[in-house]
Amino acid sequence: MSPARLFSARLRTVFEDVGHWALSTRAGLKPSRRLPQQASPRLLSVGCADHAKRQELPGKKPLSEKKLKRYFVDCRRVLVCGGNGGAGASCFHSEPRKEFGGPDGGDGGNGGHVILRVDQQVKSLSSVLSQYQGFSGEDGGSKNCFGRSGAVLYVQVPVGTLVKEGGRVVADLSRMGDEYIAALGGAGGKGNRFFLANDNRAPVTCTPGQPGQQRVLHLELKTVAHAGMVGFPNAGKSSLLRAISNARPAVASYPFTTLKPHVGIVHYEGHQQIAVADIPGIIRGAHQNRGLGSAFLRHIERCRFLLFVVDLSQPEPWTQVDDLKYELEMYEEGLSERPHAIIANKIDLPEARANLSQLRDHLGREVIALSALTGENLEQLLLHLKVLHDAYVEAELGKGRQPLRW
Repeated sequence: MSPARLFSARLRTVFEDVGHWALSTRAGLKPSRRLPQQASPRLLSVGCADHAKRQELPGKKPLSEKKLKRYFVDCRRVLVCGGNGGAGASCFHSEPRKEFGGPDGGDGGNGGHVILRVDQQVKSLSSVLSQYQGFSGEDGGSKNCFGRSGAVLYVQVPVGTLVKEGGRVVADLSRMGDEYIAALGGAGGKGNRFFLANDNRAPVTCTPGQPGQQRVLHLELKTVAHAGMVGFPNAGKSSLLRAISNARPAVASYPFTTLKPHVGIVHYEGHQQIAVADIPGIIRGAHQNRGLGSAFLRHIERCRFLLFVVDLSQPEPWTQVDDLKYELEMYEEGLSERPHAIIANKIDLPEARANLSQLRDHLGREVIALSALTGENLEQLLLHLKVLHDAYVEAELGKGRQPLRW
């Protein structure tokens, strides 16, 4: 017999003996203590999964993109400090057979500035830190080597950021590419080479670098859009924005579902785009900062024209328009007189049909009746929105200013 066959025969004999021993042992046990003949593959897989979970390193899971968008911040207090300047060097040239080489200490580098830059991809001030320190310049060296200046530190802010210092507006970053120097870097110190003169051939004086500028700024975000939808809670503003654009604000049957402004883009022919902002619901007394009145009303200041969204299913819907105009006028004079349109929403409800004629009689002007839920009469709103935008563009060009573009 070959060695391979002899090994396989012995291995088979060993497994048979083990099998007989397992059967005899199982027969000797009580029924309640007998082991299962075959382990369940499902139990084995669950046990491996539990073991794998225990093997994972504990740590904080990163936030999803959906949760990151919930943190909307429109006010921020920032301490900005420019970079410090590098110190100048005090040294003398040393070379064989050259006894009086003279001073060769270089100047220090300038500190880096801190600059606020508008970035269209940034939507809120949540990414802005509470403190920024600019990069410092390097010290000067021998052989007239100047120190490297500190790099510029750019802070990305959204479009429509208002910069205030001590209650005074110092910058309005309302267009793409706008920049503002928040803190200047300190000047670099002078080396002893700088102080070389006819009456002082061996100066040892050098100056340290100056500290960077330090300021406390208040950043305030005001949403920039062509049109702003204004209305009371549950008037259907978010549903209307979802119907005319690709924006997806939260929609629910309870008031104050929208707690931050949402901007949707409405596309027209010729690659023309109109930005429509969904302003959170305004309540009566908002100009007195009731609820979150001031936090919501300031986002309307940047809108070029307004869309008053009225819940047509409520009794006496014309009172909603009067109350909204009153709140806007009390917050800022002339805000309610901007070009606007009246939109009567929820026309699909039975009680809304009866209120439509009364609303038109009380207002004495055109009212766009539609349903954001069913999409009824949305074309009229889109056409009127285009007319308001064209009038705004013509007015801006007539004043010699460039209109807002998205």
